[in-house]
Amino acid sequence: MRLLYSKPSPYASKVRLCAHHCDIALELVSTDTSQNPPELIAANALGKIPVLLLDDGSTVHDSKVICEYLDRLSGNQLIPQTTEAWLQTKRTESLIDGATECAQARLYEVRYRPEEMRYQPMMDKQWGRAMRALKVLDGEVAALPEAPNLAHFALAADLGWLGLRFAGEWEDQNPNLVRWLEDFARTYPAFNDLRPMA
Repeated sequence: MRLLYSKPSPYASKVRLCAHHCDIALELVSTDTSQNPPELIAANALGKIPVLLLDDGSTVHDSKVICEYLDRLSGNQLIPQTTEAWLQTKRTESLIDGATECAQARLYEVRYRPEEMRYQPMMDKQWGRAMRALKVLDGEVAALPEAPNLAHFALAADLGWLGLRFAGEWEDQNPNLVRWLEDFARTYPAFNDLRPMA
């Protein structure tokens, strides 16, 4: 299987962490979405990464769906199957991915709009949403199980991206998340190679 990805992407990082955990080999294809490469557009009409290209020619896109697919291939090594544990895992993934999406909206406003066209109230609203989600997760992170699952990989990848793009803007308010990420990087050393990188 081949994965269209980019190193900075938190969602691609999450997929790579999940594949590593399940011992599923992926051929990595670095992909620049700004160039609308034909292989990407053919695989995902939205032009977004990550995209998993299967050996039979079909594709799987959106990190949540790819991780669900990897979980099925691995015999549920990523997502607990009891209702309570499943809900905790998927809720954590959804909340941290949502926080990242909001932070990305702020980043893209600066990256793609001239300064005179930026809309500060929208940027503030998106950042406020991201910070609310992080505050909830800061209070809940201690309840994650010891054995890593999809929630751990989503949280690590997204926090790694926030540290890459917004260093110094969220850590002081979320000390439990900062400590958790440091501990995760120590106990799961593959993260240091698979985390979002510029």
